Amino acid sequence: MTRKLESLFDLPTDSDPTEPAAEADALPITRETLATIDKIEAALIAVKGLEASDSEMDELAKAAMDSYENLMDLGMNVEARFASEIFNSASSMLGHAITAKTAKMNKKLKIIDLQLKKLKMDRDNGAQEIPTAQGQLIDRNELLRQVLANNQNQQNE
Repeated sequence: MTRKLESLFDLPTDSDPTEPAAEADALPITRETLATIDKIEAALIAVKGLEASDSEMDELAKAAMDSYENLMDLGMNVEARFASEIFNSASSMLGHAITAKTAKMNKKLKIIDLQLKKLKMDRDNGAQEIPTAQGQLIDRNELLRQVLANNQNQQNE
């Protein structure tokens, strides 16, 4: 950290630039922090109606596609001088349908991204303990004795 920033924010001066990172890792998580995190998670769970948005986007896309098809049919059945304006409107309807589908897909991707970030944070904070195996150090001869003894026990049974 630079001296100007330290003086601006009234921070203690650091003699070693690597120490702040080590101190930040060693800071304990207080109960207040955990309570705040719980409040945030409770608020996120209360968000409902995300599925309704999907169905609304599907309805909008379907309506836009229907309008597009109707306008294309109409454009084919009118005089050429009037058809360009109808085809322009049909193109606009197709663009709206594509926009609705894209918005729906972007929302799903954003939710997946947030879920992955939360999973990563939980894993980094140790919320999910990964089971580990226990082992022992033995030499080759001891391992062969154990395998042979195990084979003899199985043959005797």
